[in-house]
Order: sequence, then structure tokens, then C-alpha cells
Amino acid sequence: MNSTTSTPALSSKPAPSKVRVGFIALADCAPLLIADELGLFEKHGVEVELSREVGWATIREKILYGQIDAAHSIAGLALSLRLGLEGAVCPAICPFVFNLHGDAITLSMNLWHRGVRDAQTLQKLIRSTPQSLFTFAIVARTSSHNFLIRRWLKSGGIDPDRDVRLVVLPPTQMAGSLNAGLIDGYCVGEPWNSLSIAHGTGWCPAISEDIMPGHPEKILLTTEHFAAKKPEALNAMIRALQEACEYCDKPENRPRIVDILTGGGHLRVDPGILRLSLIGPFDDGTKQLRDASNFHIFHRRDANVPTLEKAGWLLGEFVRHGLIPQELKDVAAQASAACWRTDIYHRALKKTSSKKTQNAQAKTRATPTAIRKPRRTHASTPASVTA
Repeated sequence: MNSTTSTPALSSKPAPSKVRVGFIALADCAPLLIADELGLFEKHGVEVELSREVGWATIREKILYGQIDAAHSIAGLALSLRLGLEGAVCPAICPFVFNLHGDAITLSMNLWHRGVRDAQTLQKLIRSTPQSLFTFAIVARTSSHNFLIRRWLKSGGIDPDRDVRLVVLPPTQMAGSLNAGLIDGYCVGEPWNSLSIAHGTGWCPAISEDIMPGHPEKILLTTEHFAAKKPEALNAMIRALQEACEYCDKPENRPRIVDILTGGGHLRVDPGILRLSLIGPFDDGTKQLRDASNFHIFHRRDANVPTLEKAGWLLGEFVRHGLIPQELKDVAAQASAACWRTDIYHRALKKTSSKKTQNAQAKTRATPTAIRKPRRTHASTPASVTA
């Protein structure tokens, strides 16, 4: 008898499903790296291979052509792909939100020395120097950074399409471009604001919370094809990321998060710079220190749920800032509702709830009420954080 065919399998447990996930090196990719570092993906039965990318255009192309299965992404990219705003159409979806807030506007010290203190004084400088066209950078036209800086400029009476020039740069190039004098300011996620501030080349007039409180920032971006092909892998990823976001939102865990983000070489900045927004206080570069407790919101305020309310806010920004014509708003609204998949999110977490209920019931049957011990939370399984 052939021994190969008669030898039983070593294990009946199926191998974890492998998923390739792209990300950009920013402070708000923390839940992804924490889930990997703490073994949360493995715990929930999915094998994740992380792929650090250069910019959001690379994320878009790799999702579009199937080179990655999912990504840590700017919130607007799912709707942009679904509508084909920047090329080919892709049935992109958002089944999970990484965080709220996380961005800031940084201006050059040159503007500070010329009397700029806010959007109103910037508008005065623009009017007094018509020969100059000030340039500000954003990371993508469909990102919250574009909406944030446009709102901030308009608050000072500045037309972002006529009075200044907006250019697109990858997050990692912002601080260097400001230092070289190629741009006058930018809006980006951390730590790339704090890097310019620490080097004395920039200062921060406003953060996310000042301009658009509670806005969704990064999402888990994937496609309908992947969700249909590997639903269990997607469910497992969502459960792992939910735990990771709970962990990241606890202040006592932030020092370890800084160590993990910088220690693995993903974020090549001094840990002290990353601490400014994740732990605080946040230094705005004008000798003012700000509380950073809400700079990054990873789990509080139902941050992780991909609600239709969040989708509606994003759609409103697309229309308000000219990315979608008013006459196509109804079509875009249908695409937006198809993008933000609350059903997938709840389906993934329902399994966790059912399992916890079963375990609790089994423990109740096995342990007399009078001597039942309180359940202890495992170190790698963070408890919920309330608002």
C-alpha cells in the first residue's frame, strides 16, 4: 500500500486564509500594526501580509488591479473607485472605519514671520501680495485633507480654487517639500505635521477637531469580489481590527503603540515626534501645547462602524467641493450606500458576540453563582473603551 495515501493528515484544522493588506506609514495605521504585533489576526483565523505603500495613488492602483486584497485607506477612496472618478470603475467597499480625526494643517514659518496667524490673516497677506500664488499640498483630491484645508481657507474668505494653488503630494514628502520652500503649507496626518514643527520649519494653525469634529478619517478598503470570495477572512480581519482599535484607544497603551510603530521601521521618525499626537501634549509650533486626547479617536464614539451617516457626510463633502456635480448627487448617493457596508461589519462582530455568549452560558452552568469568579481579560484582548 502506498504510504503517502494512507498517512493521515497532521491536523484537521484548516490553514488560515492569507490576505495581503496595504498601508501608508502614518500614526493612524496603528490598529493594523497592533493587530499584527499582538497576534490578533492569527487569533481570529486569518493570515495577513502587510505591504507598506508610498502613497494613496499606489493603494488605488493596487486595489484596482488586485495586487492587494484590502488596504488602510483614506475614506474617500472607496466612493471614488466605485464612481470611477479617477479612472476605471471598481466595486470598492468600506466594511470598517479605522479612526476619526488625525490630521492637521501646517504652514511655513515664513508665513508666521509675515504675520499669518489664522485663515483671516493669511487672506490679508494674499490680498497684499497679488504677485505671489501661495501653494498648499494635500494627499489626494478625495481625501479629508482636501476638505479640511478648503474649509479652513474659506473660513478666512480665501477661494481655494482661485486665490491659492493646491497640489497633491504623498504624506512622506510634505515636511521635506515645506523645508525646501516648494510649498507654503499642507494638510496631512501625523507624524508629518509634528516633524516640521519639531524641526522648526512649520507651525499648526488648526487640527481636525477644530475644523470638522468627528469626521471619519481612514477606512478598511476592499472590494465586493474579495468579500464574496473570502467572507470568513474578511470577518476575521474586522474582528481583529476591532480589538486592535479598542487597544489603541486606551491611553495606557499609547507608549507601546509608539514603540511598535517606530521600532519596526515602518515610521522612520523619532519616537518623541510620534508621541506628540498619540500621547500629547501636542505642540503646535507657536509655544502653545494642546491636549491630544481626541487627536486620534480609534474606537470611542462608535468610530469603527461604517454607518450611512458617515457615508452621507463624505458624499456631502464630495458635492460641496466639486468632485461630484450636483445633478449626479442621487446616483452618487446610491453608490455611497453600496460602499459603506454596515451589514458586513455587524455580521463579522455577531460571531464574536455569539461565541462570548456561549462561553458565558457554559461557565454559568459549570460554576455555582456564589463562587463564580469574574472573567479576566487576556493581555492581547483589550476591553471596550467608552466615550
